[in-house]
Amino acid sequence: MLPIARRNKIKEIITEKKSVIVSELAKSFKVTEETIRKDLQQLEEEGFLTRTYGGAYISDGVENDVDINLREHIQVEGKQRIAEMCLNYINNGDSIFLDASTTSLYIASILKEKRLTVTTNSIKIMNLLADNPNIKLIIIGGRIEHPSMSALGRNAEWNMNNYFFDAAFISCRAISMTHGITDSNEQQAEIRKIAIEHSNHTYLVADYTKFDRTAFTKICDFSSIDTLIVDKPLPTEWHGFLKNYDTNLVECE
Repeated sequence: MLPIARRNKIKEIITEKKSVIVSELAKSFKVTEETIRKDLQQLEEEGFLTRTYGGAYISDGVENDVDINLREHIQVEGKQRIAEMCLNYINNGDSIFLDASTTSLYIASILKEKRLTVTTNSIKIMNLLADNPNIKLIIIGGRIEHPSMSALGRNAEWNMNNYFFDAAFISCRAISMTHGITDSNEQQAEIRKIAIEHSNHTYLVADYTKFDRTAFTKICDFSSIDTLIVDKPLPTEWHGFLKNYDTNLVECE
């Protein structure tokens, strides 16, 4: 296959799937990973996609659900700042919910000194906390979705309904003044809805790239969010908007 034909095919794949993995493309096209990296570099220079460690992604589309192995390497510094801020709201003895977002994964990674009950539907968080003697770990069971490495579906939702939390830390795909808090995955959104309904205090954790956008399915309105933690200062209009909903805004910078 000629390079231009391969790059056009990569465009088709990423337009449909929203993200691609270098190793998977190399196997599919029977070329080296270095060849695929050069293809992705050229497509990035053309403004078609954004490269990250191990692959590439595009931000277009309301059903954009980027593979978690790529999301772990997107907006890393912002997610780390948010995670560190979240520690101020987690007390020993708390029962908390961490969703299957990469921001929650960063929160989990710095819980070593906390004595908590942690409930999650994330396989990555489960693996991270399983050996921590300070953590009582509750795993939500269900069908495992590989792009997010999380338990979803009817069984997961039924399981979630049995638990209640002092605090829930949830993320989303997009945040809009007009359409509220939305997600690209309907089943993931349902897990987050239940967590919000079953929590004494809900923290929405989101980096600045998610604002003024809309995804496929609604999670909730701002009235359901007690505190919004964001990595960078938001425009002035967001301050007034959130005040109208009594949502506490915490900016990490």
